[in-house]
Amino acid sequence: MTFDERTTAPYAAFLLRVTMGVMFLAHGLLLKLMTFGLAGTMGFFGSIGYPPLLGAAVAFAEIAAGIALIAGVWVRAASLAMLPILLGATWQHLPAGWVFTSQGGGWEFPAFWTAALLVQAGLGAGAFALTTARLARPAAA
Repeated sequence: MTFDERTTAPYAAFLLRVTMGVMFLAHGLLLKLMTFGLAGTMGFFGSIGYPPLLGAAVAFAEIAAGIALIAGVWVRAASLAMLPILLGATWQHLPAGWVFTSQGGGWEFPAFWTAALLVQAGLGAGAFALTTARLARPAAA
């Protein structure tokens, strides 16, 4: 059995897209809104020196990006739109060091997520992406 990148790449892009979409939903909806609540998230952002409204914007951006990525709509735009948020998260976690389990979290997870978003933006939606009229299928080799 051999693998041809022309036939496997759309499925790899699909796997990356859906995985990141689920992660964004978990981070934005489950963590920020359902665990900390909107007021708690906004309060946290305020406590680290950011405008509290930025916390709400980040939570809703993560939810919107998660839905877009899972569905396969506006994938490149959603991936690129999330870059400033993940770069900000990386910057915020820099003082804690490398390991994300450190007090305050490390910077490697948001840095990796930033790179994965760049990869997704380059790859596009991949297989099984919704478009305006139909379910997109990978191009035939």
